[in-house]
Amino acid sequence: MILKGGFTNYEQLVGVLMLDTRFPRPKGDIGNALSYDFPVRYKTVRGADTSKIMGDEPSPDLLRPFIEAAKELEADGVSCITTSCGFLAPFQPQIAAAVDIPVFTSSLIQAPLISAILPPGKTIGVFTERAKHLTDRHFRGVGWDTDRIKTHIQGMPADAQFPATYIGGRNELDTEVLRQEMIDMTYAFLRDCQNPGAILFECTNMCPFSADVAGVSGLPVFDINTMINFVKSGFRPRKFLSE
Repeated sequence: MILKGGFTNYEQLVGVLMLDTRFPRPKGDIGNALSYDFPVRYKTVRGADTSKIMGDEPSPDLLRPFIEAAKELEADGVSCITTSCGFLAPFQPQIAAAVDIPVFTSSLIQAPLISAILPPGKTIGVFTERAKHLTDRHFRGVGWDTDRIKTHIQGMPADAQFPATYIGGRNELDTEVLRQEMIDMTYAFLRDCQNPGAILFECTNMCPFSADVAGVSGLPVFDINTMINFVKSGFRPRKFLSE
C-alpha cells in the first residue's frame, strides 16, 4: 500500500469552526468530540462570541476571520467544514467559495431535503433560542426561504435558562433544567403549529436533547449532527462487499 502525505494529521474528516466560548458542552453538543464516533478537528475563531453572531445577520467584520479559519482547516487536511452556530447561515456562500471542500455553515441547509420528504402541507418546526432574530436572511443564505418552505419558528421564553447559559456564556449548566425547557418548547410547538411534520434545530447546543424532543413529539428531529453524519457518510460509504 502506498500512502501520500502532505499534512501533519490524518483522518480528521470533519472540521468545525467554533465560536469563541467557554460554556460547558455535554455529549451531543457539536463542541464535545465524544458526540461523534469518528475524529473531528476543531478551530476556534477568536473574538467570534455570541453577541456578534445573534441578530438579523452576523457581524460583517467576522467574515474574514471565518474565511481564514476555514482555509486553515482545509490546509490541515479536513474533507469538509461546518460551524458551531446556525446563525452563521448568511456566511454560507462566502465561506463555501473561499475553499475547495464542502462547507455547511448551518443545520438549516437541511430544510429543503426535509420538506421534500414530508407529505404535502406539513410544516417544519425550526427550533431556536431567540425566534425574533431568525429571519429569511438566514434561510436565504443556505438556499431557501419561507415562501417556498412552510416553517414555524419556535423560540424560547426570554427568561429561559437555555439562552442564559449559551447566549449569556455561563460557566456551568444543569442538563435536567435544560432538558425540561426543551420538552416544554416541544409542547408549545405542538400546541401552536398546525400540521407539524418535522423539527429542525437551528441551535447546535440543542442536540444533546434531540432524543427527548423526538420522544415527546413523535416527529423526526434533524440537527447539526444529522447533517454532519450525512456528509460524513458520503466521504466514508459503508462497505457491503468484501474486497
